[in-house]
Amino acid sequence: MIAPARKDFVSLAVDESGAYTNGKQRKQSYWRKWKQLPSLQRSLILFVLVLLLISAIVIYPSLLTPRGAQSDTVERRSDGDGMQSHIEMEDGGKAVLPEPPSERKGSRKRGPPVLQNRVQNKVNGSEPQKVEIKTMVEDGTKSLISRRDAVQKNDKGTDAENREAEDPTVVASRLDAVREAFRHAWKGYTDFAWGHDELKPISKSYSEWFGLGLTLIDALDTMWILGLKKEFEDARQWVATQLSFGKNVEVNLFESTIRILGSLLSTYHLTGDALFLEKAKDIGSRLMPAFNTPSKIPYSDVNIGSGVARPPRWTSDSTVAEVTSIQLEFRELSRLTGDPKYQAAVMEVMRQVHKLEGKHDGLVPMFINTNSGQFTHLGVYTLGARADSYYEYLLKQWIQGGKTEMELFEDYMQAVEGIKKNLLKKSSPLGLTFVGELSHGRFSPKMDHLVCFLPGTLALGAHHGLPTEHMELAQELMETCYQMYAQMETGLSPEIVHFNMQTGSTQDVEVKLADRHNLLRPETVESLFYLYRLTKDKKYQSWGWEIFQNFNKYTRVDTGGYTSINNVRDPKSPSPRDKMESFFLGETLKYFYLLFSDNSDLINLDTYIFNTEAHPLPIWPKAK
Repeated sequence: MIAPARKDFVSLAVDESGAYTNGKQRKQSYWRKWKQLPSLQRSLILFVLVLLLISAIVIYPSLLTPRGAQSDTVERRSDGDGMQSHIEMEDGGKAVLPEPPSERKGSRKRGPPVLQNRVQNKVNGSEPQKVEIKTMVEDGTKSLISRRDAVQKNDKGTDAENREAEDPTVVASRLDAVREAFRHAWKGYTDFAWGHDELKPISKSYSEWFGLGLTLIDALDTMWILGLKKEFEDARQWVATQLSFGKNVEVNLFESTIRILGSLLSTYHLTGDALFLEKAKDIGSRLMPAFNTPSKIPYSDVNIGSGVARPPRWTSDSTVAEVTSIQLEFRELSRLTGDPKYQAAVMEVMRQVHKLEGKHDGLVPMFINTNSGQFTHLGVYTLGARADSYYEYLLKQWIQGGKTEMELFEDYMQAVEGIKKNLLKKSSPLGLTFVGELSHGRFSPKMDHLVCFLPGTLALGAHHGLPTEHMELAQELMETCYQMYAQMETGLSPEIVHFNMQTGSTQDVEVKLADRHNLLRPETVESLFYLYRLTKDKKYQSWGWEIFQNFNKYTRVDTGGYTSINNVRDPKSPSPRDKMESFFLGETLKYFYLLFSDNSDLINLDTYIFNTEAHPLPIWPKAK
């Protein structure tokens, strides 16, 4: 509401009867003169007055609108299982992206994301613009229909978001909510899957992958960081008395390294407990036979009991991401044990990949042959599955080693330029910046959720002295990864999306039926953590809080645990898959907790580097 205009009053002593009489006479005189005018003249005067009023409204619309209010209309029509909705806020035809809904208590509603989001763009950091967005949901599909001219995005969260996020009680409640979510997931694991690899929360049972208590080990440092002492002590007791790697089981080299070895090393550093270092030495030595290949490019699988390693049964290839994303862990194991063999083995892989032909502007193919040491399946370049963490570990090894290994730095910088040149495109109609794929010279607008590690990696590089353009790109991609959640009916991202690039498209994102599942993945939350920690922009916490609440709404199982789901586009029936991946406790909830914490010393980014499973390892002190 507009405050009434201030009025100053002056007291005058007058003859009351005279004042009343003169005023009445003047009113009668004016009316008599008006009535005496010719009809044509009166019509002309009225026309001019109306014209002046219309001109004033067009030029100064704020005269009719309370200051700070938005002129918007909302029409909703329920139509069976779908909903047709119309939100209009004038902005000269400008469309903007959905922002997180208000987080005031009692104000959250789940529905098509745009309907619940108050969008405010600021021009020159001041007055809010009005926007036109139309959202339609029909037969389980959603289209975002909007017009987009030049858009100036609001780079900071709204004032309400900033005030709320800075409230110590809000920060504490969010951290408590993550602890509660972990305890709930842990209850399902302890009740139905204790000592086994993965919880099946719907059937109240478990599944085995390696038979090594994978979820328990992956979650060790998360419990320590969250301050869950009882849960941690119970898990430590199991590690001390039950965990044995002397089993006749085959494990995947990459997954065992990032989840088991990485967690044991991280937990050792956080706690100083030698138990975890001894276990790390044990599993590390048992994984080494994987490197006994003609090319020194490791096999994908190794039997940790017999010491026999082999490639997958269907090929002699290993994936590039797997053989180039084990370096942080083995390098650290060498530093702690004083035995150089671990670091030597993994750095030989990096040296070979550095000089191989088959790259395209720094981008690598997805497969490498363990016999020849050469790239295979040439011509296909992606930042998704089978290649993603290669790029992540180029930067992180360079940081881990004190920024002295220039081959790693050069490969990373060349790769970023290759991404910008070959894989970076804009969607239509909203112009979201996304990373696609290249197959034999042909571009595909396909983007895995896994690619959402990239905003965080780019931001981390900028923090460590790389060009500011990396941070700018990180912020653009971060918005895209958030939209992969916000534009879904459940508010949760699918595994894969395809972006529209054609002029006249009515929606930016399409999701194929086979790609609509959500596996509780951490990549977007991971990048939100980096972007918030390095920019202090509260909107990243707000986006994360929205995503966290949607995980609780659509994936939480009452009896304990969280489950992956099959269909993020069907909030009425998301179809649980009955599986809680170990990385939900090892990564996703850990990154949520770090995102919502305002303590920059809680895993300081100048002291620690995270492996690709979110296990923090120390940055090495510079040699004197």
